[in-house]
Order: sequence, then C-alpha cells, then structure tokens
Amino acid sequence: MAVLVRVFGDIDVAEEAVQDAFTAAVERWPSTGLPPSPAGWIITTARNRAIDRFRREASRADRHAQAALRHAGSQPAEEGARRECEEEIGRVPHRLERLCGLYPTPGFCDEKLIFFRASDLRPPPPDSPHHPDADEDITTRTVGVDEARAMLERGEIVDLKTAYALTLI
Repeated sequence: MAVLVRVFGDIDVAEEAVQDAFTAAVERWPSTGLPPSPAGWIITTARNRAIDRFRREASRADRHAQAALRHAGSQPAEEGARRECEEEIGRVPHRLERLCGLYPTPGFCDEKLIFFRASDLRPPPPDSPHHPDADEDITTRTVGVDEARAMLERGEIVDLKTAYALTLI
C-alpha cells in the first residue's frame, strides 16, 4: 500500500483502491487461480482502480461544467450582467452598453468574457431574489474613469479584467 500512497499522495485513495483490488481478487482468483505475483496483481489492480475512479470523477466534473456552460449560455449576457451588478455591488444598471466579448486563452478556456459599460445604477427592488453571498463583504464607492485609471497606475486595481475594461472606455 505504501507504493500506492506514494503514487497518489493520499492514504485514503490508496486504502480504497487496495480494498477494491482485494474484492476483485476474492471474486476472480477462485476461478482463475493465483496469478504469478499476487502482490504485484493487487498493486496493479489497485492502481488501475484508483485511476478509473479519478477518471470518472473528472468526467463527472467536466459534464457538470459543460451543463453549467450550456445553462449560462441560455441566459442573455445582459441579464447576467445586471444580476452580477446587483449581487456584487448592490445596484441595478438601467443602461448597459455592450463593449466587446473575447476569449482570454483560446484553446485552454472556452469562457467568453463580455464587457459592458453599466450606467444609471439604482438600488434593486425590495423583492429582488439577487443578494450578495453571505461570505462577501464588498464596499463600493463611485470613482470617475480618470480616477480609476490613476488607481490602476498606483496598483490599487490589480485584477486584469478591470484593467482591461478601463482600456475600453
């Protein structure tokens, strides 16, 4: 089992894989007989079972991500931008101007970033279902474009999406 712990870096994964391998041995060996190297068979089978489990997990996560992308794709970008503004800054834009859309790393990430200019920001209606996440503590303040660019120069704005958005306006 130490070999598998070194391979996978996780004792729980190694233990489960060895248990699966012993279960397979109990089912198979009575009819086929012992393999030439029972310990080697157990280690190889456990390694393959763990790899299969990782592949299933990765495939499931990938299917969930693809479904989320399809679902997100069914929502118009403008609706998503309005909802994000409301959830992130507690304001609803009544005017949105679509500036551009681009893929930050084609061939690696298929998420398209769509940039908007939001204006005429107002408080959301009292019955709105969109609220900031409980673990977020966001303080907003209004700054002009020139001040935002100065903040970028001073290193007060550090995320690339915001920096790029400032080049669009």
